[in-house]
Amino acid sequence: MNGPARLADIAAQAGVSEATVSRVLNGKPGVSATTRQAVMTALDLMGYERPPRLRQRSNGLIGLVTPELDNPIFPAFAQAIEKALTQHGYTPVLCTQLPGGAPEDEFTELLVDRGVSGIVFVSGLHADTTARMDRYTRLTDRGLPIVLVDGYNEHIDAPFISADDRMAARLAVRHLADLGHERIGLALGPRRFVPVIRKIEGFREAMRVLLGADDVDDLITHSLFSVEGGQAAATQLLDRGCTGIVCASDLMALGAIRACRQRGLTVPGEVSVVGFDDSPLIAFTDPPLTTVRKPIGPMATAAVQTLLEEVGGASAKHVELIFQPELVVRGSTGSGPLVNR
Repeated sequence: MNGPARLADIAAQAGVSEATVSRVLNGKPGVSATTRQAVMTALDLMGYERPPRLRQRSNGLIGLVTPELDNPIFPAFAQAIEKALTQHGYTPVLCTQLPGGAPEDEFTELLVDRGVSGIVFVSGLHADTTARMDRYTRLTDRGLPIVLVDGYNEHIDAPFISADDRMAARLAVRHLADLGHERIGLALGPRRFVPVIRKIEGFREAMRVLLGADDVDDLITHSLFSVEGGQAAATQLLDRGCTGIVCASDLMALGAIRACRQRGLTVPGEVSVVGFDDSPLIAFTDPPLTTVRKPIGPMATAAVQTLLEEVGGASAKHVELIFQPELVVRGSTGSGPLVNR
């Protein structure tokens, strides 16, 4: 943005007086940390450059390793974690894995070489039950603080941050059962991942308790966590007579809706679809997607707080903090065949 920053504009954006803005910009005392942060945020939002005297020296670098950013849940996670780190004065270093790109181990080596104070891993190899875990124990053995998001392994002496995947599946099944659906299918990614295994456990329990269905193997399909994967999985479930489909990601749910439409089936008129994550913009799909919301904000805050406690000298705790998901009902679910009769 060209031209000098106008005090009145910044004050209006920050919700403070012009005098307060002036005090902050000139580095004067007598302003609370919260108010100072509000003025800084207003400057950033309006595209003004911060005066040199207000640029804080970083407390250090923190690595953040995420999967590819095609799935909108991962940029949302990255943004929430980076925001929390920045508020604590740390500089995030984002490493994004791409198919055919640098593997997680290379990124980790790079971050360690750069002298990071700690690393947050989101949906990394720690979630893969077939992967070797010594890559993480080597880090903890040398005293590097790490936090692992979405995936649990009993052999890694570090804190884990997870959404309750079992509850997520139960919430989705209960919602569809309450609408009158009996043939409910589950579309997931590869079965080797911890969140997938847990969703299956929750699904089996819910189907048994709510619908008396003990044998549900033919109602569970594995594919990729993508639109195409969801479409392929849903096609199989539709072949098996499912009128309700629970998907392990919002992208898979969009693929499931596409599979229904290719068959001339309406959503939610003939088939109901539930996603998982509540990714950004998912409320604006057609129809707006019913989904199970992953609590990204609280999970990101907990990941950063836990990591920075370790950075500050606290000993690492081998603990898993589990966060409760929430069903968000929108337009992709409706009455099942029992209710229609």
